[in-house]
Amino acid sequence: MLKKVLIANRGEIALRILRACKEMGIPTVAVHSKVDRDLMHVRLADESVCIGGNNPTESYLNVPAIISAAEVTNAEGIHPGYGFLAENADFAEQVEQSGFKFIGPTADVIRLMGNKVSAIQAMAQAGVPTVPGSDGPITNNHDKTRAIASVIGYPVIIKAASGGGGRGMKVVNNASELLPSIELTQNEAKTVFGDKTVYLEKFLSTPRHVEVQVLADTHGGVIHLGDRDCSLQRRHQKVIEEAPAPNINEEARQKVFQACVQACRDIGYQGAGTFEFLYQNNKFYFIEMNTRIQVEHPVTEMITGINIVKEQIRIASGLPLSVTQDQITFKGHAFECRINAENPETFIPSPGLVKQFHAPGGLGVRVDSHLYSGYRVPPYYDSLVAKLICHSEDRPSALNRMLNALDEIVVDGIHSNIPLHRELVRDDAFRNVDFNIHYLESKISKS
Repeated sequence: MLKKVLIANRGEIALRILRACKEMGIPTVAVHSKVDRDLMHVRLADESVCIGGNNPTESYLNVPAIISAAEVTNAEGIHPGYGFLAENADFAEQVEQSGFKFIGPTADVIRLMGNKVSAIQAMAQAGVPTVPGSDGPITNNHDKTRAIASVIGYPVIIKAASGGGGRGMKVVNNASELLPSIELTQNEAKTVFGDKTVYLEKFLSTPRHVEVQVLADTHGGVIHLGDRDCSLQRRHQKVIEEAPAPNINEEARQKVFQACVQACRDIGYQGAGTFEFLYQNNKFYFIEMNTRIQVEHPVTEMITGINIVKEQIRIASGLPLSVTQDQITFKGHAFECRINAENPETFIPSPGLVKQFHAPGGLGVRVDSHLYSGYRVPPYYDSLVAKLICHSEDRPSALNRMLNALDEIVVDGIHSNIPLHRELVRDDAFRNVDFNIHYLESKISKS
């Protein structure tokens, strides 16, 4: 087992990792920016090191500072959490080359899955269903590009190979728009990601976003922990997630589970990972793999009883998974509401002093948050300040439990999107599973 873990992140995920380490008896090191010296996990860690200024490039993206902190504290493993450097292959490589253990997959696998073109090709070879597309990057052969789009059928979507977070994507409805749109997307991709490579896919009009959680150790053990639905999104950012995904064709579900497990074996995956799919007309279409812990991992933990962060640490320590596939049982239903420090109507970030924070409680209610009364939310980072998770025996009762919890939670002093969550949990279409990835945007635009 790793003897000391450095947590290379902040906020709720850093506190989540710290708690897992404490339960495993592993000492922790918290690295932080100047403004984050009062974060909950910094106060609770065995050691803490300030690694730079408030701008992420000066601290949480400062690779030399993080590795230096690991050196001076004699840490053995580095957990990147999500965001920041979590899917940065160069960082993973430098961690390993510096003599530390990166708590995640190898740099080669991160690179493979970080490029959407190579990821789709690898998944197709492994038998994972993919969206009909160009099967590779678009070239300068305009006639060939037009022919590919014609075969796929309009509408098509242009995607940046190195894209993410909703950037580097454009929907094209007819042939006359194709080449100008490709040029625009290439320019955006070059500016944002430093890579102008783009590819084409069929644009699915009413899909849901369904993902599969996997765990793989270094001994050949690979398991899946079921699926999640993350279809309620705004600007490609998830708002509410649930597990298991409701109203899924069971035959298609079991096939995609097995395909994901096989894909992990084929690419030599190790650690926690998530295969993300679009789901439409009882069919799954692979879109990308996240080679890290997901924000929404708690809903899977609630229905399986598996502590995913602990499993990550076990895997990085060279130990086998604590469970086999036949030991996994799925119980009940769980939801997660992402509580952001933002205006619920304009979505403008709302940093500032939290005058009062009260977390709801009761059976089946979990709150992952670094907030406390008197904490000041800084303006430099992501607006996520809490995750409210509710579990019950079935979907309707879990929704009712979530509604109660949303009525109990208090975040005073700053704006939050709690009113939006209250509205969504009451929403008839959401309750009746009559939604897709465009539903929330459409609902907001009409209000």
